[in-house]
Amino acid sequence: MPSKYRPARLRSCVLAAVLALCALSTPASSADGVPAGRLVAEVPRVAVTDQAARAIVVLDPEQIRTYLAGRRRVGYWSWSADDDLSLARLSPGRSWTNPSEAKTRSLDGSQYLLTTASGGLAAVVRYPDGKVRWAANTGAGNAHSIELMPDGNVAVTSTTPGTVRLYTASQGSRSTAYTSYRLPGAHGVHWDPASQRLWALGANQLISFGITGTPASPHLVPDGAVTLPTSGGHDLAPVLTQPGRLWVTTSSKVYQYDLAKKEFVGYPDQASISRKDVKSISDEPVTRQVLTAMPEPGNPCSWCTSTLTFHSPDYTRRLDGIQLYKARWWTTQRR
Repeated sequence: MPSKYRPARLRSCVLAAVLALCALSTPASSADGVPAGRLVAEVPRVAVTDQAARAIVVLDPEQIRTYLAGRRRVGYWSWSADDDLSLARLSPGRSWTNPSEAKTRSLDGSQYLLTTASGGLAAVVRYPDGKVRWAANTGAGNAHSIELMPDGNVAVTSTTPGTVRLYTASQGSRSTAYTSYRLPGAHGVHWDPASQRLWALGANQLISFGITGTPASPHLVPDGAVTLPTSGGHDLAPVLTQPGRLWVTTSSKVYQYDLAKKEFVGYPDQASISRKDVKSISDEPVTRQVLTAMPEPGNPCSWCTSTLTFHSPDYTRRLDGIQLYKARWWTTQRR
């Protein structure tokens, strides 16, 4: 069994019993804005990017309460490019520096971790066996977010020099051909199945793209641009409890953008959720709880935190010893 999948880290009998008792399956009205069959939510888990441990770690509720210094990467599941010998030629020692994204998507009956690192590596990793579907050293500065397309291609945003790239990942596990669009400060990227558009977030704009051509030779066609209410666009994510909306964070605020109305709109608990420098935001479709991560003073990494911030109800959880950049609900979205 691949070393990336660590069943020993699942807390044997007691935790298994907790998971069995708490697991639930609920109909999803829609994920990503389209009917998604059933969205399985078991125990709500959280995926975090631990830049100190150079790993993506998925934690269940009990582990969120007990995560301690010196026990990094001890979670329900974890993955690191450092552990995968098949990625050696992509120089993970450099390209996997500062993991910057962790989200999950579902395609063709399989669930995947989508991840990037500021050093340039981008990867699509099957969950839970850890097999890499696609990976590349983008060679770009600060690869920041990633999206899996319905045809198997992969979109990646990088802040330096500021690009949205669409890789032909459907053509092979190490395919590096891509089409590119210049977007200053490119940070977030998200595919919306309802509108059949790829959305990308830059420093000052939210842009939509149509995709033309073929999977082997795709083209990004910008067909809409929205100026952000405040500058410093950072995170872009679907609002799972309100299909047809996107979370948008900037240097100073957290917004929701309504795709049908083509405008930024108010949302529940906005006063407590909207804060400055929110690096990631997501909502859990069953509990409807919102999770955010933002830098905190005193962390060895100035852009990181050791605190998960929950909203509705509001509370925080500290993960001692971690240098957390982003945190997201581990919620599958079908492609």
